[in-house]
Amino acid sequence: METGTFHHALKIREDLCVGCSHCMNVCPTEALRVRNGKAILLAERCVDCGKCFRECPSSAIIIDHDDFNYIFDYNYRIALLPAIFTGQFHEEISFRQIHSVLLDIGFTHVYEVENGAEVLADAIQDYADAHPEKKPLISSFCPAIVRLIQVKFPSLVDNIMLLKPPLDISAHFLKKELLEQGIPENEIGIFYVTPCAAKIAAIKEPVGEISSPITGAINMDFLFNKVYHRVAKKSNETCTLPVTLPLSDMARNWSLTNGEAQHIKGRCLAIDEITNVIDFLEKLENDEITDIDFLELRACDGSCAGGVLTPGNRFLTVERLRNHNSTTKDIAVQSNHPDAFRPITECSAYLRELMGIDSISPRSILKLDEDMAEAMKKMDKVNQILKVLPMIDCSVCGSPGCHSLAIDIVNGEADLKQCIFVQRALEQKGELTSDEGNRILREIWGFEKTNKYRKLK
Repeated sequence: METGTFHHALKIREDLCVGCSHCMNVCPTEALRVRNGKAILLAERCVDCGKCFRECPSSAIIIDHDDFNYIFDYNYRIALLPAIFTGQFHEEISFRQIHSVLLDIGFTHVYEVENGAEVLADAIQDYADAHPEKKPLISSFCPAIVRLIQVKFPSLVDNIMLLKPPLDISAHFLKKELLEQGIPENEIGIFYVTPCAAKIAAIKEPVGEISSPITGAINMDFLFNKVYHRVAKKSNETCTLPVTLPLSDMARNWSLTNGEAQHIKGRCLAIDEITNVIDFLEKLENDEITDIDFLELRACDGSCAGGVLTPGNRFLTVERLRNHNSTTKDIAVQSNHPDAFRPITECSAYLRELMGIDSISPRSILKLDEDMAEAMKKMDKVNQILKVLPMIDCSVCGSPGCHSLAIDIVNGEADLKQCIFVQRALEQKGELTSDEGNRILREIWGFEKTNKYRKLK
């Protein structure tokens, strides 16, 4: 259920942060600042896209995921596996080997996330037909995009499709299957192998839902290395045969760019990488782009294949998945095995009842105040401050740019004197001493950085 602030999987380790500002300068929602030589996160702005995680040169930004040993708290441990996980491995490592090792290292079942797309595809079309006023309909697949729209494009929240992604649909199906076998719910653990931070945040605090059907999230990079090590060393001695059904070509490609949009009627566009998405949504919001029926928007370059927790090259991952034939004999199908799940389409009616989510609320970072009159006053102050600032976005003030500094000042979170150009102007007028200017810079960048010049001879 949505609360006052978002849950965030991205965390900053202050002991490792060197205050380099790399993260601040790449953040698409300006959710980072530098204070006292360390990066700080503005929680209400962050959408967990992971660009800062990828950019940080000191590994000070980490992703808070569940410990692998957490799976052993449950007697029935399901690895909810995205297709791109198998796409991380070289072609000589078989699908059967990967699934077999997952069973050997502790999971009791392996199930591929994209099975849920078999039920979702028709539901999307029905939803689109029932809501023609919502054009363009925006996919709810990527949680980073859902949150991006909430905070940066609040006027478009009503366009977000109120249907759960394949991840949640598959989890509901698995839980139903095991419950019908008489297994107590508290013994069932469903663990998603995540390629990104945003899906962790969505599991811990789902948007439009009270709670997630998924128990926890396992870092894909960690699990890949664990599996690859056993395959390479040929240490999976028991060689447990997987019990699975092959994905259809549609389902396998669902999480790749254009994997979803190509199955929807009308004019549909697929846009990946969050800065590309922002650029497109700005044009859409300004009515520069019209007559679109459906938008598949993904925060990562290459969609999930480019997630920040994917260890492999995204282009090779896409190639492997698209070249993979769903009829391959590599997959061991044991449909008569007592642990085998039935085809998910047999539960379509049940899953459709659970597929909807509640309306999504805007959480605009552009709103300066809840009171409209006060917000107008603040906006006027922002505009007045911008007339004084140099508008070169140097970030020396510890904010991403001049406009963000102006907003920080109006919100009482910064001071105009943090601008180095304002400081120099005030020093020339005798209204600010150099010692005071140095003190202000130390409060932003820390003592060490601002005192290096003393070591020069």
